[in-house]
Amino acid sequence: MEEIVALYARDELPGRPVGSAPRGRMRADNLPHAAAKILVRDASGRVYVHRRTDTKDLYPGLYDVWVGGVVTAGEEPDETAERELAEELGVQGCALRLVGRHWFRDPHTHFLAHLYETVYEPAVHGPIVHQPEEVAEGWWLTWDALQTRLADADWPFVPDGRALLAHYEGLCGT
Repeated sequence: MEEIVALYARDELPGRPVGSAPRGRMRADNLPHAAAKILVRDASGRVYVHRRTDTKDLYPGLYDVWVGGVVTAGEEPDETAERELAEELGVQGCALRLVGRHWFRDPHTHFLAHLYETVYEPAVHGPIVHQPEEVAEGWWLTWDALQTRLADADWPFVPDGRALLAHYEGLCGT
């Protein structure tokens, strides 16, 4: 059965659901929806970077720092964030902090990002285990090393991730 996605009022903040649609229709018609996006850091401040699988419906095979996904019909963004962190990285019990919301739109997607950050501690949260359908590989980078990679316009990084990181930096001063 196809996932039913919550559709959101276009370009409103903080955003509100106004309907729903099957995921395929949302993608095909580029309908405005919401997503939870989680930046995972470790105790030393490094950021978890991953490469999306080549089978993803959006930006396949590209690099990203945001773990997350779409808000389904009847789901709250906080619930989505917890669910996606557990699904994609196998991580549960991390305290999630909402740091802001930001609309992103390009020819492929149009969504209200609910931006979260969390600190992952292996001794507390267990090992990172990638969901094979979502994450091909992952590793930790310092913030400076991430910025160096992002400065390379040829690094195949997701466009929404670049935009959301710029917004995150403005919010958090990182």
